[in-house]
Amino acid sequence: MANTTTEAVTEATGHATGEGLADAVGVAGEHAGQATGMPQLDFAHFPNQIFWLVVALIVIYFILSRIALPRIGGILADRQSTITNDLAAAEDLKVKAEEAEKAYNQALIDARVEANKIVAEARAEIQKDLDKATAKADAEIAAKSAESAKRIEEIRANATKDVAEVAKSAAADIVSAFGAKADAKTVTAAINARLKG
Repeated sequence: MANTTTEAVTEATGHATGEGLADAVGVAGEHAGQATGMPQLDFAHFPNQIFWLVVALIVIYFILSRIALPRIGGILADRQSTITNDLAAAEDLKVKAEEAEKAYNQALIDARVEANKIVAEARAEIQKDLDKATAKADAEIAAKSAESAKRIEEIRANATKDVAEVAKSAAADIVSAFGAKADAKTVTAAINARLKG
């Protein structure tokens, strides 16, 4: 304690003279007597501290309730309305997307039906042209077949006639080769009988 008093005297006096030294020692003694602990824990200061605590809390309450909380509430309300609007817009876009998908699917179905219709019409027209070409080809084939059959009959008739002539000549020559005389009527009758079957 003596050291504290001496330090306080030294601080208070600095380069003090003789008269001021006694006053400085008295002031240092008062400080030394008062420095018993922390003033916050001194019960003598509690009413003053409680008063300022209440004042500070009331000021903080009014600042928060009048300035900060309304701003925070406004920000939260704006944010909530933005979220609500965004959700509503997203729902509208979802509905529009579903409608667009339905329209796309319907257009796809209509396009397929139209394509099938065009294909059926093209097939029908091709079949019609094919039937015409087939009928024309059949008519030409029938005409050529009739003409060929007629020519074949002519060739057969000529061939039979030529065969009969050759056979008559050959039979007459064969009979002559054997030294007999062939009668033309007998040879003709024999060849005609043989050709008829």
